[in-house]
Amino acid sequence: MTELAKQQFSPEDQEWVDRFLTETTLFLGPDPEIMTNHRMAPRTAEEERLLAGPVDANALDRVRKRLVAGLDEAFEMMAQTGAAPGAKWGDLTSAVYSASGDLIHISTGGVLAFASALHYPVRFINKYWIGDPTVGVHDGDAFIHNDARYGNIHNTDQSMILPVFYHGELIAWVATIIHEGENGAKEPGGMPSSSESAYDDGIRMSPFKIVERGKIRRDLLTFLQNSVREPKLQYQDLKVKLYSAQRIKERLLALVDEVGRDAFILSLRKSLEDVEAEARRRIREMPDGTYRVNFYSDSTLRENVLLKYPCAITVKGDELTIDWRGAAPQIMNRAFNSTLATAKCGPSQAILGFLWPDLPRGISVMNPVEILTDEGSCVDPGVDAPLGQSLQGAFKSFAGVQALFAKMQYSCPEKYSAVIAPWYNQINTFLFGGITQHGEFVGNVCADLNGMGGGARAYRDGEHAMAPMFAAMADIGEQEIIEDDVPFLQLTSKKIKRDAQGFGKYRGGMGYEIAVAARGTPLWGFATVSSGSKFPAIPGVFGGYGCPAYPLAKVKGVNVFDHLRDRPGGWSFDYEAVMNERPFPEARYSTHHMGMGFELADEGEVYMICQGAGGGYGDVLERDPEAVVADVAAGYLSHEVARAIYLVVYDEQNLAVDAEATAAARDAERAARKRRGRPYAEFVADWVTAEPPPHLPYYGSWGDANHTIHATAWTTRGPVRVAAPMSELSPIMLPDPNVVALAGQQARIAELEAQLQALRGDPTSTGQQ
Repeated sequence: MTELAKQQFSPEDQEWVDRFLTETTLFLGPDPEIMTNHRMAPRTAEEERLLAGPVDANALDRVRKRLVAGLDEAFEMMAQTGAAPGAKWGDLTSAVYSASGDLIHISTGGVLAFASALHYPVRFINKYWIGDPTVGVHDGDAFIHNDARYGNIHNTDQSMILPVFYHGELIAWVATIIHEGENGAKEPGGMPSSSESAYDDGIRMSPFKIVERGKIRRDLLTFLQNSVREPKLQYQDLKVKLYSAQRIKERLLALVDEVGRDAFILSLRKSLEDVEAEARRRIREMPDGTYRVNFYSDSTLRENVLLKYPCAITVKGDELTIDWRGAAPQIMNRAFNSTLATAKCGPSQAILGFLWPDLPRGISVMNPVEILTDEGSCVDPGVDAPLGQSLQGAFKSFAGVQALFAKMQYSCPEKYSAVIAPWYNQINTFLFGGITQHGEFVGNVCADLNGMGGGARAYRDGEHAMAPMFAAMADIGEQEIIEDDVPFLQLTSKKIKRDAQGFGKYRGGMGYEIAVAARGTPLWGFATVSSGSKFPAIPGVFGGYGCPAYPLAKVKGVNVFDHLRDRPGGWSFDYEAVMNERPFPEARYSTHHMGMGFELADEGEVYMICQGAGGGYGDVLERDPEAVVADVAAGYLSHEVARAIYLVVYDEQNLAVDAEATAAARDAERAARKRRGRPYAEFVADWVTAEPPPHLPYYGSWGDANHTIHATAWTTRGPVRVAAPMSELSPIMLPDPNVVALAGQQARIAELEAQLQALRGDPTSTGQQ
């Protein structure tokens, strides 16, 4: 409506028109104004008034500590009473938000990124539901939500959001979040790698009221239970999140009674502004300039491709600009796309979890940060893109920032955390689904994903299978407890995988191998949802190696439990030994990328994967030879790798290092490096090409100029290479890999039939039978 038209209405008419337009809104999708704003809200008039007066430092400290204590209590409640594997092993968190929706504090343990994305739905509720007469926000209400498009990591995470009223005034929000897993998606477990549309991603809950004035809405609960494979899980953990959030609310209100309403509101805002001020001070200490790194993913989770995730960070004064322009385009029928809000959780996790872990974990640490993207890229897709594996974007946005911060802070005189190589960043674990030994249908994820290898530091090795990069104090689960619930065994469980490490002066923490097989179930299947089987998921820093590539291995057509019964102890379930020695003559052995869609498994068929390793730090030739031999003695390194990578000379029987021979071998390798070296201009002229190799299915910019995006599109005539600015690219769809495989087999059959007819002397044959 034009301003001229508005001027022709009386105030009463204008009010009627505005009310009519509001009441006849067709659809409340994700609000771009909310979803693009990762910063804290401006001060309210009340906050301005309170901050103009004196600040009681003791009250401020008391509020901060008591809030965190209440949040940690709720975290433990959920971990002890939750039903989902994610709840039992720490994939959850609790948080407090201001009345405006700004994240103030998060529990000490749990997934920081869960809460750092939740201010978006809180702001949605504030904007749309508080004043809506059909919804409203009242004391005792609670809202549920999981849709990543409204602010979440991915749709497997479900949040419970409660308003906190004090004498009728909304003074804060509290929230609890659990990785529930099962959500009714295309595949059991909630993270479908085979999603081909947003409607394959399972139930998508925009923020809606599930609890009204203290009572769970049974009609909506019934709807949710009928939308997932595990209705009991949905109900139990809904109550777990609700009661834990109510406990936070009780602690918060008791605190307000103790310190007073004004001191409480003042403390929330002061905490945010203190964190922003300190973040800006630390940024100012970094050298101005631009730092760049490129990460790549080798899979859409359905086929092998190369997806580019560039990251450039510019430091200027007290502000950072993170530039992701040039990233791979969204693919409209693949699950790896990540919303911008999800991708922004990566830098938040890197900064608060690794770079400045001493800072209170609130929204304002991101206030000095500007983020640039191409709309339509895999880290800023449209609302119709599938998001079943949106973790892929968040993992890469985390890793790029972490790698660059190591370079940025290296030369800083004062460091606020260790300089660290990239943490492993993929969820190398199994999703599962089927009928349990108890006759229940289930679908979820194993907690082995929480055992990611830690990156090496500037002064020490990384920790083995330490923790996921997204969570503090998460657990990998107790296998005996898991086997009470689900009908599969880990034939190899948490065994450190020899030679799978990020080599360096200090090596990255190593991961473990896992072998699983179903038993005693009429229907069972597995899925895997990771990349990094052909191209390493992370690099090292300052000369350190990245992690290895990790394939999925299958041993099909065998019941391994028959062999265990007949020949117990006859072999070792070592990934390498099983695949090379092939101890089961009747079995079929194969390796695959780690994006396996849900697949039914017969009893005793074996699936094997490895958890990943953290990146290495520094030159391998500078590693202490005794540390290398200690890894050999522990079974972490083979003799071959110790010699070939670290060039350590030692006696293989007693592991005694020959220091002089080692020094000579390393000096010889340094001289060989110089001989292999080439002038930079000569190397560039021989190595750099104008565009990606024609055989490579490559997606993203090429070179330093991020304006042109290269991609492979599919038409009725097959694959076609395209290159254009992101804004000019047509939507990209990829064919079903099974259809492609079938077409290839049909073409091969026709070729063989033609050859057969030619051998028979039939010159008229076309090869079609």
